[in-house]
Amino acid sequence: FPGLADVSISQDIPVEGEITVPVGSHSPDEDYSTLDEPVKDTIMRDLKAVGKKFVHVMYPRKSSALLRDWDLWGPLVLCVSLALMLQGGSADSKDDGGPQFAEVFVIIWFGAVVITLNSKLLGGTISFFQSLCVLGYCVMPLTVAMLVCRLVLLAGAGTISFIIRLIVVGAMFGWSTLASTAFLADSQPPNRKALVVYPIFLFYFVISWMILTFTPQ
Repeated sequence: FPGLADVSISQDIPVEGEITVPVGSHSPDEDYSTLDEPVKDTIMRDLKAVGKKFVHVMYPRKSSALLRDWDLWGPLVLCVSLALMLQGGSADSKDDGGPQFAEVFVIIWFGAVVITLNSKLLGGTISFFQSLCVLGYCVMPLTVAMLVCRLVLLAGAGTISFIIRLIVVGAMFGWSTLASTAFLADSQPPNRKALVVYPIFLFYFVISWMILTFTPQ
């Protein structure tokens, strides 16, 4: 560019200005880092977050807290607890019940993954792990039902015991289904909600059937 050599800036034109970096409003939370907090505070904060999600499941209402701050700690604890209570029911006495634990564990997580993939393929707006979080936390009523059934079976396995267990499992099955659909149904297109709710219904129905047919040795 040989012509640029003749270009000059007149001395009469003032070159003034102010170089600033635009920043947003500074909040006190930005000065707080979780890397500097004690381990005890971190554990207590996570436990409070898990407890709040349990409350959302027990009192299901339209809230984005369960979806926004997702985690898999609660679902993992519920899945392990349910699998531990279900093992040793129909296995041979010579076995230690290990395969039953693995079967329950795989059924719950594999079922949740299938439902999540189905939701995403149908145009769901929530993420993969958000769906797993909701489905896992909504197993809590069925875990409570399993605990109640174990206590009822201590008194015997007669007709009255079966009726009580049927009522408890049926009520908790409906609770789990309604709680999960309250969070997941609104994330689907209106004309495809039934296609999402039906697999959720089957998922919790299979778990409920495993709990109802459980008979300790």
